[in-house]
Amino acid sequence: MKVVIDREACVGCGLCVEACPQVFDLDSENKAVSKMDTVPKDIEKACRDAASECPVDAIKCE
Repeated sequence: MKVVIDREACVGCGLCVEACPQVFDLDSENKAVSKMDTVPKDIEKACRDAASECPVDAIKCE
């Protein structure tokens, strides 16, 4: 699974980092970034949960 983040839509709330710190972080502009290109199977659920918690739907799991 891959994660795509719409940085224009991201409001930097940090909910994704709280839900799945293995995958998400905030950069110097306080925008979400993915720490990896491909999400390992064992944390896919946490990653999907983080995406569903995004208040502006800036995260897509593909």
